[in-house]
Amino acid sequence: VLIVPAMYRAILVSALVASASAFAPSAMLPRAGVRAAIARGPTMQDNAMPFLERPPKLDGSLAGDVGFDPVGFSNYFDLRWLRESELKHGRVCMLGVTGLLVQEAVCLPQFSNGKTPVDDFFVVPAAGLWQVFFAIGAVEFFSHGFKLTPGDMFSEGREAGDFGFDPLGCGKNPDALARRRLVEVKNGRLAMIAFGGLLHQQLLTGQGTFEQLANFKAIA
Repeated sequence: VLIVPAMYRAILVSALVASASAFAPSAMLPRAGVRAAIARGPTMQDNAMPFLERPPKLDGSLAGDVGFDPVGFSNYFDLRWLRESELKHGRVCMLGVTGLLVQEAVCLPQFSNGKTPVDDFFVVPAAGLWQVFFAIGAVEFFSHGFKLTPGDMFSEGREAGDFGFDPLGCGKNPDALARRRLVEVKNGRLAMIAFGGLLHQQLLTGQGTFEQLANFKAIA
């Protein structure tokens, strides 16, 4: 199927607008009382997917909750378990994006880089990769006290994503903590998209991110 440039741009813009609605700040959403007073179907203001009903468990109490759950995971899984997963993936991808960018320009002594940062994965000896794998597994198990299922992960009352790691004391101010939680969720979501984009860009072009930006050519 041949897609002309104008049509391609229209499709791309539509996809970006739809994705951006999931990152709309919760402050822009009307209060629950206002929503209850207006007896009408869901709109873009109180639902990230205006043509679907807002999932009942997504009541806006979690940071970054804009009712975006088109598959309905929140209807079948513990919301805390889902939030834990989102936060962990976001944190890993924030580190991953940094790694993909820094590794393109930096190489540690006694090591050699591949053609792109993605290729560097295949330069690491197998023994080194296994060390990383088992180290990450150990951190995962011990940080959770060997409780990794939705049924027991929060049995001691721990909040999703909270491992007591706050060396700078950022959580002492409740207002600042609420703002930082929202910032972390949004940055994590953006990082997940960015990491996927950088990864596929390097796989498809065989160029590092900075290298491709320096030789960028717009779509004709």
